[in-house]
Amino acid sequence: MGKRKKWKKVALILTAIILAVYIIACNIMVNVALIPETMEKLQAFEDLTEEGLEALVQTDDILENQVESKNETEMWLQTAVSELVTVTTEDGYLLVGRAFYQPEETAGHKWVLLLHGYTGWKEEMYPIACQYAKKGYQILVPDMRCSGESEGDFIGMGWTDRLDNMLWLDVILNQDPEAEIAIHGQSMGAACALMMSGEEQLPKAVKVIVADSAYTDAYEMFAKQMKEWFHLPPFPLLPGASLMLKLRGGYGLKEASALAAVKRTSLPILFIHGEEDVFVPPEMSTELYEAAAGEKELLMVEGAGHVQVQDKEPDLYYGTVFSFLESHGIK
Repeated sequence: MGKRKKWKKVALILTAIILAVYIIACNIMVNVALIPETMEKLQAFEDLTEEGLEALVQTDDILENQVESKNETEMWLQTAVSELVTVTTEDGYLLVGRAFYQPEETAGHKWVLLLHGYTGWKEEMYPIACQYAKKGYQILVPDMRCSGESEGDFIGMGWTDRLDNMLWLDVILNQDPEAEIAIHGQSMGAACALMMSGEEQLPKAVKVIVADSAYTDAYEMFAKQMKEWFHLPPFPLLPGASLMLKLRGGYGLKEASALAAVKRTSLPILFIHGEEDVFVPPEMSTELYEAAAGEKELLMVEGAGHVQVQDKEPDLYYGTVFSFLESHGIK
């Protein structure tokens, strides 16, 4: 009996040690993937940026179009009328955005909310803002929580952002109660726009969604990336990391589902994806398109990597976007 008790005690101690190591590993994963301060200390930002750049398509036409877009955007910014705007979330974080306005004599009620991607910032969306400005849109471009100038605890993967961005819609409607709003996002911002579309409290002023390179849900996104980021299989760490995020950050990765949202929205949605995207699989946009309950359109472009369709085929990209918006009431 003494030996049995001894081995039982040893087994309990080993189980406790394994559980403690598992919990620590899951928390480390959450910190590295979703807390910018930790990412910076471990150079994860630099590694992700470098890997992301290496994964992009680097053809002459894309590089030339990027330079042209950058120059056009810089010229526009020299004369654009804009102001820094802020909101405070329910959990007390200050979010920062920039609003771009049309001249008072030509200003209408067309608005666009532009949403950047994972570890991105509002300035990345300025080239798209420039094209919306040319079409007479008023524009609001926020830094989402934990990004750019905005505060936060964990990157929201679109889920906490879906509610944060309702505050930006309120900013628009407070300025212009007659606003007709498009939400245009890229990558995580696209997934967020889709998650917003499924919310009952989404203002009726939102008329259309443009989702460029969206993922289906954050859990599937991290499951795909775990091998590349951590060189590990998703199980058993990912379920534990999702639980730790739920306990610490208030949401689980499976909750952050664009796929679930598009099934319950009637909003028109334009899905866009580059067929050479190795970061977010193009199949995710196809799956989202097939699941969407409302009017929809899917633009897939050969030779474009992650959020590169506007650089590969700028005329096709913006032509499709503005044609879709106009066909659904924003003119």
